[in-house]
Amino acid sequence: MNSPNVEIISDCFVKPKFQSEESKKPIYLSSWDLVMVSTNYIQKGLLFRLPENKEFSITTFLDDLKDSLSATLTHFHPLATRLSTLKHQNSPSLTIFLNPENSPGARFIHSAVNATVADILTPTDVPLVVQSFFDHQKAVNHDGHEQSLLSIKVTELIDGIFIGCSINHMLVDGTSFWHFFNSWSEMFKYKSDHLTHISRPPILDRWIMVGSDPIITLPFTHEDQFIIRPDCPMLRERIFHFSSESLAKLKTKANSECNTTKISTLQSLSATVWRCVTRARRIPADGNTSCSLAVSNRSRISPTISENYLGNMVQTLKGTATAGELLDHGLGWAALRLHEVVVSHNDKAIEQLMDVWVKSPFVVNPSVHFDRNGVHIGSSPRFDMYGNEFGLGKALAVLSGYANKFDGKVTSYPGREGGGSIDLEVCLLPENMAAFESDEEFMSIVNV
Repeated sequence: MNSPNVEIISDCFVKPKFQSEESKKPIYLSSWDLVMVSTNYIQKGLLFRLPENKEFSITTFLDDLKDSLSATLTHFHPLATRLSTLKHQNSPSLTIFLNPENSPGARFIHSAVNATVADILTPTDVPLVVQSFFDHQKAVNHDGHEQSLLSIKVTELIDGIFIGCSINHMLVDGTSFWHFFNSWSEMFKYKSDHLTHISRPPILDRWIMVGSDPIITLPFTHEDQFIIRPDCPMLRERIFHFSSESLAKLKTKANSECNTTKISTLQSLSATVWRCVTRARRIPADGNTSCSLAVSNRSRISPTISENYLGNMVQTLKGTATAGELLDHGLGWAALRLHEVVVSHNDKAIEQLMDVWVKSPFVVNPSVHFDRNGVHIGSSPRFDMYGNEFGLGKALAVLSGYANKFDGKVTSYPGREGGGSIDLEVCLLPENMAAFESDEEFMSIVNV
């Protein structure tokens, strides 16, 4: 269908309901946060069916969303701040931090579109209009100096509601993003004025490597030295579903080929995608390819970090091979390669990587750090996405915006029916997607 226009109806800002003395202090970002300065915001959202209850009022619903958001921000107050930069003249460098002063708060947008739920979910590819369900289109995290660090966009469809959330990636990784979303849903559900009664209070103190300066500087003098705004080519985006039964068979196959039981479901699925995307691209046998996995360091460092830590603890691990090696061997070979990369990523390895960064700080440059012949798998099916209901019942789908997409980007979600099922959002160039969606090895495990 022709992409309909999303019309903005109202636009405002929401501040924390209560402000503590602690929330008025600046927060200095960790090294894990600072490397994200040139990437896009995280954009994820939920599509709901409009309640059939005739008493449903969109005005009341929006008021309840804003009120519960304000209460949630009392706990997650860094999301209501802005970025600031302090430039150092003696030793040319800069420090980026969270500044609560003079911030209008988190942005809240109400919009509408002349489209139905079926218009969004029925097409083979995710419709382009979904990108308009999110704020901060094409923004990079550094833009948080002028733009809100958190933006909620609620879009009315003819028979549905989409709640799109955009959060600056310097403040959160996937774990923290869904921690905030889950807490907001919880606050909405109980509509509690007792703001101390939140089941998982966020840990706001930034993690700093032992022996490091708590105020970290970047070796730049101007943003042009590290901000990259590449134009993403036109991609096809599809969501593929895998039942728990299909995944169990895949895991068994990968492990049996290697005579082991250690390979996980996600490692087996990632290896399959890696093999099939490589085949679809027709990479020469001697051409190098890779599969990158985004993993959380929270449980891998010593002492471990709580899942409630609000910030970035994510790192990318990479399995590599030539296209010939990858396709001449079976699924188990590729899956075991990914498994070994994950297992070797322990506290000692993380400490060594951080030592390298401290000595020579850098920021992620999407055009450099993502392999053009590779696959990058982000997010996690372990995140609680479908537990966020906002009085609308269980969401119909999880969808994402423009942010951080390129040829070979794969995003993993839990399947709507639960039980260990998984959805993969796959972004590929049109010619690569045409070959990928016809690949027998891949489509044999997909459930329609």
